[in-house]
Amino acid sequence: MSSDDAQGAGDGSAERRLTAERERLSELRRSLRQGLSGESENESLSELSDVDQHPADTGTETFNRERDLGILDSVEAELADVESALGRLDAGTYGVCEACGRPIGPERLEALPATRFCVDDAELSAAEAAPGVVHPVATGGDDLREPGRPI
Repeated sequence: MSSDDAQGAGDGSAERRLTAERERLSELRRSLRQGLSGESENESLSELSDVDQHPADTGTETFNRERDLGILDSVEAELADVESALGRLDAGTYGVCEACGRPIGPERLEALPATRFCVDDAELSAAEAAPGVVHPVATGGDDLREPGRPI
């Protein structure tokens, strides 16, 4: 299977999905940035009156701001993945696993259009990211009786 096969027989569907995802993520990023409005945490927590703010209120505001900043970081990382996938599409390497060089299955590309890895290599990557857990693919299948068992 060529990379054209992996990207939907070259019909442009991958490019359409990636472009739509880029637009969605860009709008979400814009909305999050607007919600954070560029003010510092101290400015966003400042009181309009002389009455002290309860510490729990300050904690809630801090939590909400940190959550929103975390979501923004996640959206920006996803957007970078989509931009990278569009670059691979232009270079003719879209749909080819970056780890093993084999084609990525069309079902996986449909579900995760910006993916860089085939299922096997994505599982290996996840196993490496979770130290202390034996993954059956990482061990050559020896541990198939107890996949994901703690070591």
